[in-house]
Amino acid sequence: MSPELIGLIGIIVLLLLIACKMWVGAAMALVSIIGIIILKNTGVAWTAAGTSAFKNLNTYAFTVIPMFTLMGMIISESTMGTDLYSAAYAWVGRFKGGLASATVVACGVLGAISGSSNVGVVIMGRVALPEMQKNGYEESFACGAVAAGAPLSILIPPSMAFITYGIITENSIGQLFMSGIGVGVVQMVLYIAMIFVMCTINPKLGPRGPKVEMKQKMKSLLKIVPIMLLVILVMGGVYAGFFTTTEAGAIGAFGSIVIAFIFRQITVKKFRKALKETATLCGMIFFLIASTYLFVTFMSLSRLPMALANIIVSLEVPKWVIAAALIVLYFILGMFLPETPMVLLTIPVLYSALMRVGFDPIWLGAFVVKLMAIGSISPPVGMTCFTMAAVTGVPVDKIFKGVIPYLFIDVVILALMIAFPGIATFIPNMMVQ
Repeated sequence: MSPELIGLIGIIVLLLLIACKMWVGAAMALVSIIGIIILKNTGVAWTAAGTSAFKNLNTYAFTVIPMFTLMGMIISESTMGTDLYSAAYAWVGRFKGGLASATVVACGVLGAISGSSNVGVVIMGRVALPEMQKNGYEESFACGAVAAGAPLSILIPPSMAFITYGIITENSIGQLFMSGIGVGVVQMVLYIAMIFVMCTINPKLGPRGPKVEMKQKMKSLLKIVPIMLLVILVMGGVYAGFFTTTEAGAIGAFGSIVIAFIFRQITVKKFRKALKETATLCGMIFFLIASTYLFVTFMSLSRLPMALANIIVSLEVPKWVIAAALIVLYFILGMFLPETPMVLLTIPVLYSALMRVGFDPIWLGAFVVKLMAIGSISPPVGMTCFTMAAVTGVPVDKIFKGVIPYLFIDVVILALMIAFPGIATFIPNMMVQ
């Protein structure tokens, strides 16, 4: 049996284990160890398993993960998310479908300070959905705005998916962050335009919200000034090259803690909970990454990535055809995998092949992360939709019905990214190196 075939069988077994509900990190470690034993011997396998974690994780680059994770957890436990929605509500709620648009805007800003789609689902599901229901919004339409808006957190920095992609591929995390801004802004604009058009055609979907006095609007803005200044400092500093992404994460985490306590947006009990959840989540992420490096060793020994690269290059098809194949792959994987495991599972196998075809690594990162965002809301197993159903009690079929129009817009965004790569690469190319 050839090494390449063993590698392919390993991937198939890995997918089967994940489908059987085995945790991704454990499945990757198990398949990798058995695969290395088959390809080499038991001694090589145990040596790789014993040294992989320390050798690969003992690096300064990985400190960015706990920093941005802590920042996101502080946001989720504080009232910052509620304040963001209240501000968006006050300024755009009066337009057709305004509350749905406010939800999308708030989810986008939450993405810039949390990096987690779950934070957007939990906060907006509890705050925005009841408000839209109270104002007569059609339930599936209201749910769609929350569920589709939440994955903006995967695109708009800081994003754990971009961090993971950058570490695995050894690309600039700062440039990847900036690529997400362009794509995220285009997505927000198109989502809001679609909401306005839908509510113009059928006003019953999203009636106008109540009128808000200018005094109340300004008061809502004042509440979010500190956190918006923090976002500008963190992202602006990365863009201008004043500090690294790790330093930006540290500033963001420290700043969010200071803001939360000074403005009494978090209690000591909730702060302890945020610390505990940060430690738990980081432990899971680091185990996943350690398993991924072991999986990379298995893939290298199998020579499958090189064989795949040779096959793709020999096809001599346009890059858009390969991009279309990626869309299908990630659409399927996104239905049952979170964004971080998706990066860790696919990039070690595909990256070298896609580089040989001529893809820009920063554009590819933005494209892959966008595909992950789509997969997280795609029926029948979009994980964001199921999370929202658990948070709100709304039947998941109603949520899926609400996200379908957004999926059509997502396809348009993917086409625009292929036709105009500058959507993702313009800002990174302007960065101070």
